[in-house]
Amino acid sequence: MTALALPGRTGTGLTGTGELARLAFRRDKIGLPAAVYVITVAVAGQAYTLKKLYPTASSRAALAATGGTNPALNFLYSRMFGTSIGSIVTWRYGMWAGIFAALMTIILVIRHTRTDEEGGRAELVGAAAVGRQAALAAALVTTAAAAGALTVLLCLVLPFTGLPAAGSALLALAVGCCGLAFAGIAAVAAQLTSSARTARGIALAALAVAFVLRGVGDAAGASGPSWLSWTSPLGWIQFTQPFAARHWWVLVLPLAVAAAGAALAFALAARRDLDAGLLPDRPGRPAASVLLRGPSGLAWRLQRGALLGWATGYAFTFAACGAAAKGIGQLFGTSSALEHEFTRLGGQAAITNAYLAALMLLAGLVAAAYAISVIGRMRTEETGETAEPVLATATGRVRWALSHIGVAVVGAALLLAVAGVATGLGYGLRAGSAGTEVARLTGAAMAQLPSALALAAVAVALLGLAPRASVAAAWTAMGLVVLINLFGQALQVSHWVLDISPFTHAPKLPGGSVAAAPLLWLCLAALALAAAGLSGLRRRDIGLAFQAGVTNPDS
Repeated sequence: MTALALPGRTGTGLTGTGELARLAFRRDKIGLPAAVYVITVAVAGQAYTLKKLYPTASSRAALAATGGTNPALNFLYSRMFGTSIGSIVTWRYGMWAGIFAALMTIILVIRHTRTDEEGGRAELVGAAAVGRQAALAAALVTTAAAAGALTVLLCLVLPFTGLPAAGSALLALAVGCCGLAFAGIAAVAAQLTSSARTARGIALAALAVAFVLRGVGDAAGASGPSWLSWTSPLGWIQFTQPFAARHWWVLVLPLAVAAAGAALAFALAARRDLDAGLLPDRPGRPAASVLLRGPSGLAWRLQRGALLGWATGYAFTFAACGAAAKGIGQLFGTSSALEHEFTRLGGQAAITNAYLAALMLLAGLVAAAYAISVIGRMRTEETGETAEPVLATATGRVRWALSHIGVAVVGAALLLAVAGVATGLGYGLRAGSAGTEVARLTGAAMAQLPSALALAAVAVALLGLAPRASVAAAWTAMGLVVLINLFGQALQVSHWVLDISPFTHAPKLPGGSVAAAPLLWLCLAALALAAAGLSGLRRRDIGLAFQAGVTNPDS
């Protein structure tokens, strides 16, 4: 690998920013357009769907009178300003579009700053005629371009769903500016720590705090601390009121946060050494703990922070969703199409049980995504050459893989248990039967575990048999399963297609019947796929694709 050749030998601290920005666009030529496209399609698609679900002014007014005054729904979504279809779209998806935009910008900024430093690429590039601040500037330019592209696309697409052009433009700008605000926060986080994972954790923690502040403020009502919503960049999206009063001046707030974050990041970058963070690294223990004497303890140590973050998100989200189940029948009564949609997802006619069963399906899908991310870390360790030092000890390949698989299994089970308990508490405390609902919904959540593990086993099989395509193929399988379960029946696809998803065979709980045979078959399929993947891992070279006839039986 050669150093990046940049023209000129002299310049300022921003020398080479343009070249590094073009390199960043080239590195993200697939992922970045895909992220912008997915967010745009999600918002526009839901705007079109909501227009179909609430076609009349009376149905929208009924929704505002029920859902717009429900504290749990306000915590999950936001406050509702007005009863137009645009106001409902902003209430239901405006804040979540801001979250996805923030996630996109956080990942981009950390990837092109701290991750490059941690991987040694920034030092290699810095050996050329590159200014000290060029990498940070290029990352911010790339991120601003991504947020700008998202804004422009939303401005162009939303009017085609029937929304007013002025309101669509303000909503698009609010979402894009929210992403820029968190880009500034991520740029500061990248200067504070020497670890890309920790920097992402700081930025994502800021996003989580913003969500909680907005949620508490929106759920508090006029008599509570509703002012908390004004302290969150996510809350500023709703306060623009794009399809009501249209407060354009609110956009100044996220732009100010973005500018302040960028300025602070540049100032901090000038005060630290390359590869170092301003926060001191915590020294480790003089001797390893008992847990680190084997690969299982190491895998747990590497994954525990991420699992804690996932579990915290599960607890907040499903507690709020469970609380919203109280009176959900009255809310869905405003739209027969929406009621039909949830009874289809939940697999039963009783609307409350159907809603809770749909939540458990969602919990299972996200738990499967967590398990796939854990399995994917093994491939990251392979390509990052951190697996070889572990395998150079008395640890065999199968034992190394089983350590990560164990974390995936335990983590998925823990997340589902958290989802069941949180939903049970949220619903039970409002319904007056917390103990009963916690037990009932915990069982319903755990019934999704075999399906989640079957998807994780697909990732294991791909890792062992097709390592180079394993990560992309595993997430493609995950996306296919999501599409089948969420839209398969609505599109009236063949039952052969529906049966591809392991979640099709999971019981629809609470309220549905339980059959042991499908769960047993799912467990057997998961074991068979995992065994095939472990067998392939034993036979192939680490970091290379599987080659038939090449054996390395070092397990």
